[in-house]
Amino acid sequence: MQQLGGSIPVEEIQLLAREADQGLLRDTIGILEQDWQGPSLLPGWTRAHVATHLARSADGMRILTEASLSGEAPGLPGPDERFSALERGAERSGLELQIDLDTSASALTATWNTVTDWHRPIRFLGRTRPLSTLPVARLHEVFIHHVDLDCGFTPDQVPPEAAGWLLSWVFGWVHDLDVPAVAVHSESGLDATVGRGPVEDEVNAEDGPLWAWLSGRAPLVTGDATRAPFPLLV
Repeated sequence: MQQLGGSIPVEEIQLLAREADQGLLRDTIGILEQDWQGPSLLPGWTRAHVATHLARSADGMRILTEASLSGEAPGLPGPDERFSALERGAERSGLELQIDLDTSASALTATWNTVTDWHRPIRFLGRTRPLSTLPVARLHEVFIHHVDLDCGFTPDQVPPEAAGWLLSWVFGWVHDLDVPAVAVHSESGLDATVGRGPVEDEVNAEDGPLWAWLSGRAPLVTGDATRAPFPLLV
């Protein structure tokens, strides 16, 4: 099981993220114009909302990286500005959305290619972390929202070499959820407890299905048991 607390192989993660970006773009090019305004798997969001969110997330990571390199405070948009950008962006054509997904991902990659010290501290999602966690977060964003676009990509298509990192990332967010405790054992060696209180259940599963389950995207089927997804993680 890959641990985010240790040394993160940034080049390996970046390669996985670029391949994930390419797979996403191959699928989104096939979405028909009218289907961009159809529902995604995220309640209340169209596919255009999901694509816009993913592109703006890439912009946010680029801004954080640039600020870390310059030593200046990151000029990130506030909640109202983010909401307005999401709603405006979701009104665009499929071609505009496709171009935005491509150019925002390329700009992020170009910025990351200038980084020489990935141990720089950043403030990200309410916590101080090393800059090296951003590529892992990006990997999760691309795969989880590829699933959300409901364009044929499913969690079982996540390559095994990426699934362990995805599981590490999502576990950091859900391990202390206010849900009945579950002992989790993954194929890559994760042995931990998710939830609070005494352990009421135990699961053994592969990394990819566990990641999708803990992210709230898919039920977990183990043997004869089917467990409902955890609360949705956006």
